Amino acid sequence: MTTSSPSSRLQKGFLKYQHVFVFLAPLLFVAGVYTAAPTPADAGTGYWFEYWWLCIAFVTGATIVNTVGISGSALFVPFLIFIFPVLAGETLTPETLVKVGLISESFGLSSSALAFIQYGLVDRRLALSLVLGSVPFVVAGALLSFVIPEPVFHALLGIALLAASYLLFKADLSHEEPGEAGDNDPEVSADGGDATLPDDDNKLGPAGVETADNGTVTRVDRDGNDYGYTRGGYLERFANYSIGGVFQGLAGFGVGELGIISMLRTDVPVRVAIGTNHIVVALTAVLASLVHVFGGGLVPGAHSIDLASTPWNMVVWTVPATVTGGQIAPYVSTALDTGTIKKFVGGLFAVIAAALFLMATGGV
Repeated sequence: MTTSSPSSRLQKGFLKYQHVFVFLAPLLFVAGVYTAAPTPADAGTGYWFEYWWLCIAFVTGATIVNTVGISGSALFVPFLIFIFPVLAGETLTPETLVKVGLISESFGLSSSALAFIQYGLVDRRLALSLVLGSVPFVVAGALLSFVIPEPVFHALLGIALLAASYLLFKADLSHEEPGEAGDNDPEVSADGGDATLPDDDNKLGPAGVETADNGTVTRVDRDGNDYGYTRGGYLERFANYSIGGVFQGLAGFGVGELGIISMLRTDVPVRVAIGTNHIVVALTAVLASLVHVFGGGLVPGAHSIDLASTPWNMVVWTVPATVTGGQIAPYVSTALDTGTIKKFVGGLFAVIAAALFLMATGGV
């Protein structure tokens, strides 16, 4: 009988109760915003509850995008452009709406990423290489957003959404059945796994991962489903994540949409691709958010964005909402046909892109 190390027990305990830590994070965020954020001098109860209804929209949006493994801002930003002005009677500048989308997305994707890690569906080695390769492009895109004219911003946003729509329709997001991705390996038993399949002490259930000398990865999730693949195809993924990284920094999305396609094209199983993509998108969204909040002074002639310009009475509702949607997503992903969700989101992207092109040309 093997005994697990203290670090393994700590990791397993964290994953087992990750939902507790995940929901504590937005509570601490809201408390910090309420007590320390620079707000209008006359901010009272009405100020903080003005946008409570955003919670409903962002829970729904976060659940949808996290289920198919794409960036939350792909829905949040268009919502803030088209629907928010109708409901709130005011419009937001491109910098502000991207910032709200990124801050919200950072929490929601981090929440969902932990949930996918708990399920054993994240290739952390692959995720780390993709994040490191995306960093300079995300920063460049975020800095570019400070100087780009609004019509150009809308046009680029439309191009990104149109590309995302096309790629989603092309992608096969149907889930493999247990053992289908492997080499006819036996199904893992509920008591901790089959001897021929990996079973890690620091993971929940029978989950585990093993890399053979020839580079073949065998991964088992917490439900006992096994997946076989290799980590080859780095150059193609790097190209996609680089282009997507620029759009991620500029508009708040892009790296997830292009990234998920590149992983599927290089034969990463869809559930592993979606889970791994969450880590990449979450970390790049956090990075882009930091640049959007603090980076205005780094660009000569840029319209500076500071903490005081952040609509805190919006993000105190959108952040908890996206965290909730992120936790729901893995369950929806395993229960529903993601192909149906994919077609809905892809069609929605195409319609939004057309409207954005009209805005860019002055037609709306």
